[in-house]
Amino acid sequence: MDSHVAGSPAVLPPAYPDRAAWGTASKLRAWQAEALKLYLEKQPRDFLAVATPGAGKTTFALTVAAELLHRRLIERITVVTPTEHLKVQWADAADRAGIAIDPAFAGRRGKTNKDFQGVAVTYAGVAVNPLAFRVRTERFKTLVILDEVHHGGDALSWGEGVREAFEPAARRLCLTGTPFRSDDNPIPFVTYEESHDGVARSKADYTYGYGHALQDHVVRPVIFMSYSGEMRWRTKAGDEVAARLGEPLTKDLTAQALRTALDPAGEWMPAVLAAADKRLTEVRRHMPDAGALVISGDQNTARAYAKTLRELTGEAPTVVLSDEKAASKKIAKFSESDSRWMVAVRMVSEGVDVPRLAVGVYATPTSTPLFFAQAVGRFVRARKRGETASVFVPSVTRLLGFAAEMEVERDHVLGRKNSNEDGDIFALEDDLLKKANQAEGASDELEGTFEALGSDASFDRVVFDGGDYGTGGDNASDEELDFLGLPGLLEPDQVRELLDKRQQKSLAAQKRSRRGTSSDDTDPTPAELATHDQIALLRRELNGLVAAWHHRTGQPHGVIHNDLRRKLGGPAAAHASSLQLKERIDLIRDWATQRRA
Repeated sequence: MDSHVAGSPAVLPPAYPDRAAWGTASKLRAWQAEALKLYLEKQPRDFLAVATPGAGKTTFALTVAAELLHRRLIERITVVTPTEHLKVQWADAADRAGIAIDPAFAGRRGKTNKDFQGVAVTYAGVAVNPLAFRVRTERFKTLVILDEVHHGGDALSWGEGVREAFEPAARRLCLTGTPFRSDDNPIPFVTYEESHDGVARSKADYTYGYGHALQDHVVRPVIFMSYSGEMRWRTKAGDEVAARLGEPLTKDLTAQALRTALDPAGEWMPAVLAAADKRLTEVRRHMPDAGALVISGDQNTARAYAKTLRELTGEAPTVVLSDEKAASKKIAKFSESDSRWMVAVRMVSEGVDVPRLAVGVYATPTSTPLFFAQAVGRFVRARKRGETASVFVPSVTRLLGFAAEMEVERDHVLGRKNSNEDGDIFALEDDLLKKANQAEGASDELEGTFEALGSDASFDRVVFDGGDYGTGGDNASDEELDFLGLPGLLEPDQVRELLDKRQQKSLAAQKRSRRGTSSDDTDPTPAELATHDQIALLRRELNGLVAAWHHRTGQPHGVIHNDLRRKLGGPAAAHASSLQLKERIDLIRDWATQRRA
């Protein structure tokens, strides 16, 4: 073993790079200490830790590594990451913990400088030459840290390579922060247990979800700003189609409407970017260095979005187009600056750490739970108590369902029948993820099938903590400005209370508008809604909760509605009274509360 040995993990900062959430400045976060205690008690060869993005998985893993080095239970460390950028990020974090990691190591070279106690490599790099890594692993007592271990199932060659290379390892620590994959490729070194329904599910040794992290002030609450609008496009057959984004459409029409919205030449994206920039200005009142990120689908649209932002703000945004060394430097420079905007394609993968990101625009056609969780994870890292994050999303049912279920935890399932039907949370996501994470040229997902003709954007609603806020009425522009003006420094319960007040204000304004009165000649107390308005609002709230429950449990919407009717009685939701709708809303909220507990 080299003479350079890491000291006690007690000296480790609680978050890297030297940033910690409120209340954690001088010690490990509670979950990290608890997970470390469990690890040291069990002394397992394999350990799977599932923790929400931004919670501090890197800190936990390096604390374990420092302790094992200190006890001389291991001699070397190998960190496996999904991307080249993360190799550098891990090396920098390890260096601050007193552990020297070589991020430039290549398996074909086989050796590294004696100053290093470990190496950082990618899953793809391991798959190219697993034997070289196996030889290295056999030579020393090695701890292998598999970062975002679900990538071990991305391709058969990756899984086989990881298994062959690290089967002799003394210890293996697997980490993940996003929903597991939904295919039947087993993830190496993850334990599976057969459940009562006959399928095998992955078993985590320690889990720390978004809900718990939010309660502990480790992550920020996320406010989702949803935008709809009228879309027009021409099909391959020459037919012109018009549809409203967010309305019930077929799968193909929804995809084409979304593509039309994301077209840089339309009016939807510039309007949403302008709204996001207004939100960023408001957030920067409380977080002066707050930054924003546009998550684009391909290089061409990324450049076009950057041009739009430059025209809007007068400041050229940072544009990150590929996973190369120059991209890592760009991200690091942006992270350390106070500039407003970054536009990126591939560099939103797990672990990319820019803690000052507080506003995001989800402008990619990729709509899988895995990618959505990765993307939103870029905005949730808390630096101090009260910070909030705002993510702007298209009004697409699938995306809004993911937004409503931020705290969902999903195991990897083997033996489940896969389906590509709408609404199946276990639908195969390989193709979309492959297109989202591979080298990004001009996107061709719908190339040749349609031509975007025009679009406009309109504020739809806010999604927070599984609830919908906003009326979607004629006063949407005023309502939008009201929500955009939410303070950027709020506790989760304060966010909820303020959103409730904003919605009541919007409802009152909508009521006044119908009556043709001004705010000066009405009672300041919000008037009671008309019966039809009440029922429409309750029906919308119920449908939103049913959609959230569907994404949590996988049950079809119709089954959930039938369960509610069976327990409470009454007709279908379209014909239910306001009292019956309220009872169903209360019941499904009770279900959610019990599930969280």
